[in-house]
Amino acid sequence: MASLNVYSVLVVLFLTCGAVMATKENDQIIKENNCETKMGLPCVVEAFMSIFNIGSISNKCCGELVVLGKFCHTALVKRTLENPLFKDLNPATIIAKSIQTWNNCLALIDSPSPTA
Repeated sequence: MASLNVYSVLVVLFLTCGAVMATKENDQIIKENNCETKMGLPCVVEAFMSIFNIGSISNKCCGELVVLGKFCHTALVKRTLENPLFKDLNPATIIAKSIQTWNNCLALIDSPSPTA
């Protein structure tokens, strides 16, 4: 439970302080698309955990992630990687997990629901 609190704090830091460290391109994408307002905090935490740590993302949060859009998703992940708090992470691994999370959510949302 304490680790969830730590990651929640990191996510809040990412959302509030990350803009200062973002590249102009990522920052512009995030601002123009209102990326930081399209997902609720619980789903942001789930997505963050599934990409930057070990965790899974629920169907509900996959739906929010897909609505967020691929441009926003990619820009937010890249901006997080630019944050000095995450300098020890392997960017290639994080990008791969980010793509995997996106593809899994997209497949889940695009797949037809089973009929009763």
